[in-house]
Amino acid sequence: MNTQTTADQLDAEKFSTLHSDWWHEDGIFKALHSMNRVRIPWISDTLSVENGKMSSSCKPLSGKRILDVGSGGGILSVPLARLGARVIGLETVAESAKAATNHLEVSNKIKGENLDIDYVNSSIEDYVAENAEAKFDALVASEVVEHVSDRKFFIENCSKLLPSGSHLFLTTLNKTLASKILAVYMAENILGIVPPGIHDWEKFVSPENLELQLEKSGFRTKMIHGLCYNPLNNKWSWIRNTSINYAICAVKV
Repeated sequence: MNTQTTADQLDAEKFSTLHSDWWHEDGIFKALHSMNRVRIPWISDTLSVENGKMSSSCKPLSGKRILDVGSGGGILSVPLARLGARVIGLETVAESAKAATNHLEVSNKIKGENLDIDYVNSSIEDYVAENAEAKFDALVASEVVEHVSDRKFFIENCSKLLPSGSHLFLTTLNKTLASKILAVYMAENILGIVPPGIHDWEKFVSPENLELQLEKSGFRTKMIHGLCYNPLNNKWSWIRNTSINYAICAVKV
Protein backbone atom coordinates (compact mmCIF):
# COMPACT_ATOMS: atom_id res chain seq x y z
CA MET A 1 0.00 0.00 0.00
CA ASN A 2 1.41 3.37 -1.05
CA THR A 3 1.67 6.14 1.53
CA GLN A 4 1.46 8.67 -1.30
CA THR A 5 -1.97 8.57 -2.87
CA THR A 6 -4.03 9.97 -5.73
CA ALA A 7 -7.32 9.17 -3.99
CA ASP A 8 -9.19 12.09 -2.43
CA GLN A 9 -11.03 10.92 0.69
CA LEU A 10 -13.65 13.68 0.56
CA ASP A 11 -14.40 12.85 -3.06
CA ALA A 12 -14.65 9.16 -2.21
CA GLU A 13 -17.17 9.90 0.52
CA LYS A 14 -19.31 11.95 -1.87
CA PHE A 15 -19.32 9.27 -4.57
CA SER A 16 -19.96 6.46 -2.08
CA THR A 17 -23.42 7.91 -1.45
CA LEU A 18 -24.23 7.88 -5.18
CA HIS A 19 -23.49 4.23 -5.95
CA SER A 20 -27.11 3.30 -6.65
CA ASP A 21 -27.47 6.03 -9.28
CA TRP A 22 -24.82 5.01 -11.82
CA TRP A 23 -27.14 3.20 -14.22
CA HIS A 24 -30.12 5.56 -14.06
CA GLU A 25 -29.62 7.06 -17.50
CA ASP A 26 -31.94 9.99 -16.76
CA GLY A 27 -30.54 10.56 -13.27
CA ILE A 28 -27.61 12.50 -11.86
CA PHE A 29 -25.13 10.78 -14.19
CA LYS A 30 -27.20 11.55 -17.28
CA ALA A 31 -24.51 13.80 -18.76
CA LEU A 32 -21.89 11.04 -18.41
CA HIS A 33 -24.13 8.54 -20.19
CA SER A 34 -24.67 11.10 -22.95
CA MET A 35 -20.93 11.77 -23.20
CA ASN A 36 -20.47 8.20 -24.46
CA ARG A 37 -21.89 9.34 -27.81
CA VAL A 38 -18.74 11.39 -28.41
CA ARG A 39 -16.06 9.72 -26.31
CA ILE A 40 -16.69 6.13 -27.47
CA PRO A 41 -16.23 6.94 -31.20
CA TRP A 42 -13.22 9.09 -30.30
CA ILE A 43 -11.50 6.25 -28.45
CA SER A 44 -12.60 3.53 -30.87
CA ASP A 45 -11.65 5.40 -34.03
CA THR A 46 -8.22 6.27 -32.63
CA LEU A 47 -7.42 2.71 -31.57
CA SER A 48 -8.93 0.87 -34.54
CA VAL A 49 -6.81 2.51 -37.23
CA GLU A 50 -4.45 -0.09 -38.70
CA ASN A 51 -1.92 0.71 -41.39
CA GLY A 52 -3.58 4.07 -41.89
CA LYS A 53 -7.04 2.56 -42.46
CA MET A 54 -10.07 2.48 -40.17
CA SER A 55 -11.24 -0.98 -39.12
CA SER A 56 -14.59 -1.99 -40.62
CA SER A 57 -15.20 -4.64 -37.96
CA CYS A 58 -18.34 -4.50 -35.83
CA LYS A 59 -15.96 -5.05 -32.90
CA PRO A 60 -13.08 -2.72 -33.79
CA LEU A 61 -11.49 -2.96 -30.33
CA SER A 62 -11.10 -6.75 -30.39
CA GLY A 63 -7.77 -7.74 -28.85
CA LYS A 64 -7.21 -4.33 -27.25
CA ARG A 65 -6.47 -4.16 -23.54
CA ILE A 66 -7.92 -0.99 -22.02
CA LEU A 67 -7.61 0.30 -18.47
CA ASP A 68 -10.54 2.52 -17.48
CA VAL A 69 -9.25 4.50 -14.49
CA GLY A 70 -11.94 5.95 -12.26
CA SER A 71 -14.48 3.64 -13.86
CA GLY A 72 -17.27 4.43 -11.39
CA GLY A 73 -20.28 2.26 -12.13
CA GLY A 74 -18.90 1.12 -15.48
CA ILE A 75 -20.64 3.65 -17.74
CA LEU A 76 -17.60 3.80 -20.05
CA SER A 77 -16.21 0.30 -19.49
CA VAL A 78 -19.33 -1.46 -20.78
CA PRO A 79 -19.54 0.14 -24.26
CA LEU A 80 -15.78 -0.30 -24.72
CA ALA A 81 -16.18 -4.01 -23.96
CA ARG A 82 -19.14 -4.23 -26.34
CA LEU A 83 -16.75 -3.12 -29.08
CA GLY A 84 -14.51 -6.08 -28.27
CA ALA A 85 -12.01 -4.61 -25.80
CA ARG A 86 -10.72 -6.46 -22.76
CA VAL A 87 -11.35 -3.88 -20.04
CA ILE A 88 -10.13 -3.49 -16.50
CA GLY A 89 -12.14 -0.88 -14.62
CA LEU A 90 -10.16 0.65 -11.77
CA GLU A 91 -12.23 2.36 -9.08
CA THR A 92 -11.20 3.65 -5.64
CA VAL A 93 -14.75 3.85 -4.26
CA ALA A 94 -15.78 0.36 -3.14
CA GLU A 95 -19.50 1.06 -3.45
CA SER A 96 -19.11 2.20 -7.06
CA ALA A 97 -16.97 -0.81 -7.98
CA LYS A 98 -19.63 -3.08 -6.47
CA ALA A 99 -22.38 -1.34 -8.45
CA ALA A 100 -20.35 -1.86 -11.62
CA THR A 101 -19.82 -5.54 -10.83
CA ASN A 102 -23.53 -6.05 -10.13
CA HIS A 103 -24.46 -4.43 -13.44
CA LEU A 104 -21.93 -6.59 -15.28
CA GLU A 105 -23.41 -9.75 -13.77
CA VAL A 106 -26.84 -8.74 -15.05
CA SER A 107 -25.45 -7.98 -18.52
CA ASN A 108 -23.53 -11.23 -18.76
CA LYS A 109 -25.89 -13.68 -17.07
CA ILE A 110 -29.31 -12.31 -17.90
CA LYS A 111 -28.66 -10.48 -21.17
CA GLY A 112 -26.03 -13.00 -22.29
CA GLU A 113 -23.55 -10.34 -23.37
CA ASN A 114 -20.37 -12.07 -22.13
CA LEU A 115 -18.48 -8.80 -21.72
CA ASP A 116 -14.77 -9.10 -20.85
CA ILE A 117 -14.54 -6.65 -17.94
CA ASP A 118 -12.81 -6.99 -14.60
CA TYR A 119 -13.62 -4.31 -12.03
CA VAL A 120 -10.92 -3.72 -9.42
CA ASN A 121 -11.39 -1.66 -6.26
CA SER A 122 -8.00 0.04 -6.13
CA SER A 123 -6.14 3.29 -6.67
CA ILE A 124 -3.90 3.45 -9.71
CA GLU A 125 -0.73 3.61 -7.60
CA ASP A 126 -1.67 0.47 -5.66
CA TYR A 127 -2.60 -1.29 -8.89
CA VAL A 128 0.81 -0.40 -10.36
CA ALA A 129 2.58 -1.64 -7.23
CA GLU A 130 0.73 -4.97 -7.37
CA ASN A 131 0.83 -5.42 -11.16
CA ALA A 132 4.24 -4.11 -12.16
CA GLU A 133 4.28 -6.08 -15.43
CA ALA A 134 0.77 -5.09 -16.55
CA LYS A 135 0.67 -3.20 -19.85
CA PHE A 136 -2.27 -1.82 -21.82
CA ASP A 137 -2.96 -0.65 -25.34
CA ALA A 138 -4.79 2.33 -23.92
CA LEU A 139 -5.62 3.98 -20.64
CA VAL A 140 -8.75 6.09 -20.27
CA ALA A 141 -9.37 8.55 -17.43
CA SER A 142 -12.54 10.39 -18.36
CA GLU A 143 -13.77 13.05 -15.92
CA VAL A 144 -11.22 11.84 -13.37
CA VAL A 145 -8.22 14.19 -13.39
CA GLU A 146 -10.26 16.91 -11.65
CA HIS A 147 -10.94 14.53 -8.74
CA VAL A 148 -7.44 13.22 -7.90
CA SER A 149 -5.47 14.58 -4.96
CA ASP A 150 -2.07 14.49 -6.70
CA ARG A 151 -2.24 15.01 -10.46
CA LYS A 152 1.50 14.65 -11.09
CA PHE A 153 1.63 11.33 -9.22
CA PHE A 154 -1.49 10.16 -11.04
CA ILE A 155 0.00 10.82 -14.50
CA GLU A 156 3.30 9.22 -13.51
CA ASN A 157 1.45 6.03 -12.58
CA CYS A 158 -0.59 6.12 -15.78
CA SER A 159 2.68 6.23 -17.69
CA LYS A 160 4.00 3.10 -15.95
CA LEU A 161 1.16 1.01 -17.39
CA LEU A 162 1.58 2.10 -21.01
CA PRO A 163 4.32 0.86 -23.35
CA SER A 164 5.68 2.99 -26.17
CA GLY A 165 3.06 3.72 -28.83
CA SER A 166 0.05 3.16 -26.59
CA HIS A 167 -2.60 5.82 -26.02
CA LEU A 168 -3.82 7.88 -23.08
CA PHE A 169 -7.30 9.43 -23.29
CA LEU A 170 -8.31 12.16 -20.85
CA THR A 171 -11.36 14.37 -20.51
CA THR A 172 -11.47 17.00 -17.80
CA LEU A 173 -12.24 20.64 -16.97
CA ASN A 174 -10.23 23.79 -17.63
CA LYS A 175 -9.44 26.15 -14.76
CA THR A 176 -11.11 29.33 -15.98
CA LEU A 177 -13.68 31.81 -14.76
CA ALA A 178 -16.10 30.33 -17.30
CA SER A 179 -15.72 26.84 -15.83
CA LYS A 180 -16.15 28.18 -12.30
CA ILE A 181 -19.42 29.87 -13.23
CA LEU A 182 -20.87 27.31 -15.66
CA ALA A 183 -19.39 23.93 -14.68
CA VAL A 184 -19.51 24.47 -10.93
CA TYR A 185 -22.03 27.09 -9.85
CA MET A 186 -24.58 26.71 -12.65
CA ALA A 187 -24.20 22.95 -13.22
CA GLU A 188 -24.34 22.07 -9.52
CA ASN A 189 -26.61 24.68 -7.98
CA ILE A 190 -28.93 25.94 -10.71
CA LEU A 191 -29.29 23.32 -13.44
CA GLY A 192 -28.70 20.22 -11.30
CA ILE A 193 -26.58 18.57 -14.01
CA VAL A 194 -24.23 17.14 -11.36
CA PRO A 195 -24.61 16.75 -7.58
CA PRO A 196 -23.78 19.84 -5.47
CA GLY A 197 -20.22 19.86 -4.16
CA ILE A 198 -19.00 17.17 -6.55
CA HIS A 199 -16.36 19.45 -8.08
CA ASP A 200 -13.51 21.43 -6.55
CA TRP A 201 -12.56 24.21 -8.96
CA GLU A 202 -9.08 24.41 -7.45
CA LYS A 203 -8.37 20.95 -8.91
CA PHE A 204 -9.28 21.98 -12.46
CA VAL A 205 -6.31 22.28 -14.83
CA SER A 206 -5.62 24.13 -18.06
CA PRO A 207 -4.81 22.13 -21.22
CA GLU A 208 -1.39 23.79 -21.32
CA ASN A 209 -0.46 22.70 -17.79
CA LEU A 210 -1.83 19.21 -18.32
CA GLU A 211 0.08 18.84 -21.58
CA LEU A 212 3.28 19.91 -19.81
CA GLN A 213 2.75 17.32 -17.08
CA LEU A 214 2.12 14.66 -19.72
CA GLU A 215 5.36 15.53 -21.52
CA LYS A 216 7.31 15.22 -18.26
CA SER A 217 5.91 11.70 -17.85
CA GLY A 218 6.89 10.53 -21.32
CA PHE A 219 3.85 11.40 -23.43
CA ARG A 220 3.47 13.29 -26.69
CA THR A 221 0.15 15.08 -27.01
CA LYS A 222 -1.68 14.06 -30.17
CA MET A 223 -4.79 16.24 -29.89
CA ILE A 224 -6.55 18.70 -27.61
CA HIS A 225 -10.16 19.56 -28.36
CA GLY A 226 -13.01 21.28 -26.55
CA LEU A 227 -16.28 19.66 -25.56
CA CYS A 228 -19.63 21.34 -25.04
CA TYR A 229 -22.66 19.97 -23.18
CA ASN A 230 -26.16 21.22 -23.99
CA PRO A 231 -28.44 20.47 -21.01
CA LEU A 232 -31.55 21.26 -23.05
CA ASN A 233 -31.14 18.24 -25.32
CA ASN A 234 -28.62 16.27 -23.23
CA LYS A 235 -26.07 16.20 -26.05
CA TRP A 236 -22.32 16.71 -26.23
CA SER A 237 -20.46 18.09 -29.21
CA TRP A 238 -16.86 18.75 -30.20
CA ILE A 239 -15.89 22.43 -30.34
CA ARG A 240 -12.68 24.42 -30.75
CA ASN A 241 -13.11 26.27 -27.46
CA THR A 242 -11.42 24.54 -24.50
CA SER A 243 -12.41 27.05 -21.81
CA ILE A 244 -14.68 24.62 -19.95
CA ASN A 245 -14.58 20.92 -20.93
CA TYR A 246 -11.83 19.46 -23.07
CA ALA A 247 -10.28 16.19 -24.17
CA ILE A 248 -6.65 15.19 -24.64
CA CYS A 249 -5.25 12.20 -26.50
CA ALA A 250 -1.56 11.51 -25.89
CA VAL A 251 0.82 8.80 -27.07
CA LYS A 252 3.49 7.19 -24.90
CA VAL A 253 6.88 7.94 -26.41
